[in-house]
Amino acid sequence: MEKTVENDTKSKLEENLLTKVSTFNQFLEQKVESMLLKLLNIARYIFIVMMIIYLGQCFVSLGYKMVAFTISQGALDFDSIKVILTDSLFVLIVLAIVKTLFIQDGFDYAVTFLEISFVVLVRKLILLETDPSETFLLLVLGVTSALFFILIVYIKGMKHKWEREKCEKCIESGGK
Repeated sequence: MEKTVENDTKSKLEENLLTKVSTFNQFLEQKVESMLLKLLNIARYIFIVMMIIYLGQCFVSLGYKMVAFTISQGALDFDSIKVILTDSLFVLIVLAIVKTLFIQDGFDYAVTFLEISFVVLVRKLILLETDPSETFLLLVLGVTSALFFILIVYIKGMKHKWEREKCEKCIESGGK
């Protein structure tokens, strides 16, 4: 008789423990997860604001260099143009990164990062000194950037085709 009472007590304790664990798990899933998601969203917006401020500083710096070089030199020499071009490409990279922070669709997000990597490769090609020992690196970077460019154009074309087909299907279904 005592063993059945002990077994009943054990099973009730186990059930009680399982209920408490389940309740705690639901609390974590509902309250804590939503609170952490809100906190993460706030951090994301703070980061976006910081990146926009940084982008503004990049624009000011680029504008200052362009004006300073033009005032001091008149017609710009190659080195000054190279500095302005590399700074412009850097600003373009930062601008693209800030743009990606607002993208919600994963496909567009991936394509935008592909575009950013293409610009980074082109910037590297521009900055790389032409030295005979760097020929293979130049070739690899050139081929990679060309492949990225082809991939970007292909993806954009396919996306345009998919959107056109989707629109045609909407028109057909609306006409029936």
